[in-house]
Amino acid sequence: MSTLTNQLPNLHDGPAAVLGAGVSGKGAQALLRSQGAWVNLFDEKGAHSAKTDFTERDAQHHRLVIYSPGFKPDHPWLERARQAGADIYGELDFASLYWPGALVAVTGANGKTTLTQFLVHALKQSGTDSFAAGNVGFPLSRFFETGGAEHTVAVCEVSSFQAEGLRALRPQAVLWTNFAEDHLERHGSMLQYFSAKWRLIERLRRPRLIVGRSVVEWADRLGFVLPSYTIVVDEAGVSSPAGSPFAGPPQRENYGLARAYWESEHLDLSILEQAAYNFDLPAHRLELIAEYDGVRFWDDSKATNFHAAEAALAAMDGPVVWIGGGRRKGGDITAFAQRIAPKINYACLIGESAADLSVALSNAGVTVHRSPELTSAVQDAWVHHPNRGNILLSPGFSSHDQFTSYADRGECFRRAVLSLKGATPATTVTQCVKP
Repeated sequence: MSTLTNQLPNLHDGPAAVLGAGVSGKGAQALLRSQGAWVNLFDEKGAHSAKTDFTERDAQHHRLVIYSPGFKPDHPWLERARQAGADIYGELDFASLYWPGALVAVTGANGKTTLTQFLVHALKQSGTDSFAAGNVGFPLSRFFETGGAEHTVAVCEVSSFQAEGLRALRPQAVLWTNFAEDHLERHGSMLQYFSAKWRLIERLRRPRLIVGRSVVEWADRLGFVLPSYTIVVDEAGVSSPAGSPFAGPPQRENYGLARAYWESEHLDLSILEQAAYNFDLPAHRLELIAEYDGVRFWDDSKATNFHAAEAALAAMDGPVVWIGGGRRKGGDITAFAQRIAPKINYACLIGESAADLSVALSNAGVTVHRSPELTSAVQDAWVHHPNRGNILLSPGFSSHDQFTSYADRGECFRRAVLSLKGATPATTVTQCVKP
């Protein structure tokens, strides 16, 4: 049982409410039931037969409320629960009360999924049981019955949505990859966004804090003082294994963060280096899809913010036709356009942000074309491709205007690219956009 046993809520005072019937909510429901609790599920869309409203009467009736990360802190359901005096936890936070093993938290604007999965991969190769949880893989609440859990390391990718309301989770280490404009539609300002992630530092159980250089810069800018034990990783000074997925940017910084953690835990560096060689990057992260007539097609659909798209453009060797756009997450589009304009020969724009992005890039001197959807954008990019250059999908925006996920967007791009040379029938790419 967790060392936080004295913090465990009384699950038998009455029913518990789970808000949200997605992956996190169902995980919380399973954990609560495993502990003998009576659970009621609430979801605005009514998924899994959940109740579609959490009324004031419901709030009075439920003394414990667990919510999914999609719920903003000021969501009316959470406000009702607070006013009723309920005990409120986010799913990850609540699950940590029942997790008896070590827990490493990984956060950042970009790179956190890759770093999380690489650490799990390397720890397993070192002989340590480990798994990825949180914002990647499965929710932590799904691992409450893991055998030998007290000797297992949970590497949790923690988003700002999950971090902002923490009150129980106590990580043994925090790795913060970087900080840049993202999720401002939720947090409202860079200060609030940084403060949400800072909550992880406040919850640290041991002096194990490893951050990228941009975190230091933003901490100084926003008035935060990093602890004296902070280890700062500067990508320019990282020596990563040549020939591995981490050999160059933007992955070199991830290796530097992993290495700093490895050294802080006095683990064998040769194992980490070998793990780097046999690690496969997750899909849709600057992935080379095809090369036709000297033109390389890159799928970087995971680039859902400005910082990620800029990193991908910086990694390109040769001229670039850029495919970008999608649902806005806040941030200064004009400044973004001015930063990327010198790296782009031609831009094919899609999604809700295409109109504003078109104006900003045009004003910055870039020739642009707006496409109704991704398939036609790929076809237009092929018509305007540079000689022996790159066609890069690195959108810089969320996929949720036209796709169900960044992975869905990446798969649509792959099919559209393959259809250019007949490797995939053109008819298979016409249904990419969600209804």
